[in-house]
Amino acid sequence: MQTHAPVVNAFPLPSGAEAEIDALMQAFFSVFTNKNGVKPDLDAIHRMFLPQGLIIKCNGAEREIYTLQEFIEPRRQLLSGGRLIEFQEQEVSARTDIFGSIAQRYSIYKKSGILDGQAFQARGVKAMQLIRMDGWKLVSLAWEDERDGLAIPD
Repeated sequence: MQTHAPVVNAFPLPSGAEAEIDALMQAFFSVFTNKNGVKPDLDAIHRMFLPQGLIIKCNGAEREIYTLQEFIEPRRQLLSGGRLIEFQEQEVSARTDIFGSIAQRYSIYKKSGILDGQAFQARGVKAMQLIRMDGWKLVSLAWEDERDGLAIPD
């Protein structure tokens, strides 16, 4: 079940701005799904991001910083090569702040699948920056998963 905190609007927005961002986020999370035989559409990321977009994985003190193509190719192999099956990731709650043509979204998400024969479930947080151009586009995304010593509060 998805819940949303109120959107902060400093200026009047075109009607449907929050709904557009919600739809973009739902589409983003769905591109990785290979559950029930679904074929992941990783190339869709190019339509969701600015061409110069960055994706950053935080894991404790480590940072992995990717261009879009650097991010997509290893995941394409992972999701289509048989190592990661029945994978699904979905947003479970979010907060979106909008100011004019810029937006920030914090998402709590969950993911599950079978990696190298081992079933797993995990949760994490994604922080995304967006701008409104011809529709909303992602500029950057950073994420970190829960781990020992780092848990999402209830």
